[in-house]
Amino acid sequence: MEKVVIRCGGIRVEAGLTEGPTARKVASLLPIEGRARRWGDEIYFTVPIDAGLEPGATSDVEAGDIAYWPDGPALCIFFGPTPSSTGEKPRAYSPVTVIGRAQGDPTVFRTVRDGDTITIERGE
Repeated sequence: MEKVVIRCGGIRVEAGLTEGPTARKVASLLPIEGRARRWGDEIYFTVPIDAGLEPGATSDVEAGDIAYWPDGPALCIFFGPTPSSTGEKPRAYSPVTVIGRAQGDPTVFRTVRDGDTITIERGE
């Protein structure tokens, strides 16, 4: 599992990427920087990756999941309910490939605002 660090809006969160092909594409481009956008309790930002959905892609995600959304193309970080949610769990707008997971309390991302710079870089 590739360790990464996410920095955005004054926060620093450690995370791990999976071993799947999309996660490997993301890892090969690190560091990645973009402008955060909020959609409920989800942050997403455009990335220069062209990948389809992997087997097991879903709209049902967990708080702390990091996912690739091919329609963006974008990386998404989920930390609570989104406008597509029917309860307290996050739900992606359309199917995504989960490529990693943030460690610790994902609700720290609630301090991130639209337009904040977000960076994902290699961890230690």
